[in-house]
Amino acid sequence: MSRPSRRPAAASRYDDVASRSAAVVIDAYSTSFGWACRLLAPGDREHVRNIYALVRVADEIVDDPDQSWSAADRGAMLDALEEDTGQALASGRSANLVVHAFARTARRYGIGPELITPFFASMRADLSVDEHDEASLAEYVHGSAEVVGLMCLRVFVDGDDATYERLAPGAGRLGAAFQKVNFLRDLGQDHDALGRTYFPGLDPAAFSDAHRDALLDDIDADLDAAELALVQLPASSRRAVRVAHGLFSELSRRLRETPAAQIRTERVRVPDPVKARIVLRGTLTGGRR
Repeated sequence: MSRPSRRPAAASRYDDVASRSAAVVIDAYSTSFGWACRLLAPGDREHVRNIYALVRVADEIVDDPDQSWSAADRGAMLDALEEDTGQALASGRSANLVVHAFARTARRYGIGPELITPFFASMRADLSVDEHDEASLAEYVHGSAEVVGLMCLRVFVDGDDATYERLAPGAGRLGAAFQKVNFLRDLGQDHDALGRTYFPGLDPAAFSDAHRDALLDDIDADLDAAELALVQLPASSRRAVRVAHGLFSELSRRLRETPAAQIRTERVRVPDPVKARIVLRGTLTGGRR
């Protein structure tokens, strides 16, 4: 896969349609992300949506419980998506609108194989790995979440490599916190519907409050580390990332107050009125350093 160009090109009608298609994907699948994304500056918003739309499509290939396809069929489709993404990164074009939108963003901001390859590797692991050890979980979280945060950071710093290197550890830990929160929220669904257990050595049937608290201690440490980085983000992205951080901090708090047995059977959510307050607070204060 060749190194993408950072030179922005004028948007064509096809580029605009591709980005609008990516926005449709995001609006259909993620309410909380959509709320935070609206607080980004318009240019950043478009490109972050382009990133997350490809992530969402790949995730649906491996995770949609309503699909009747075999793991082999899903793997072949994921391989085709990765190949198409690589070709689009090299050429700047794809007949797949979501891939085209992603490639346009990747070429502009220098998102290359060092971030894209681990992402597809983690998606592929979901088709064959049912239980993780510490090493495989770290590799999985890096590819499925940390690199996505790093892709977004590439957009936020707009080609400033020094700022990217300084903020990359915090961006990675924020992505990791988001992923681990979702692992905890989906503990029962992942095990019962998808046959997966992400946390090493954890039997969901024996999940206890002590297990919950240990996992949340790790998540909160990630959120605290991410906080130190997000306040250094450019103003164009700081408010939106603050809101996303606030939403997942609230999820962490609610999970800690929820009995482990209930987490095992119910997905903990943040009610819309509480989300609205977090968004309002982030809108008023999140842009400050």
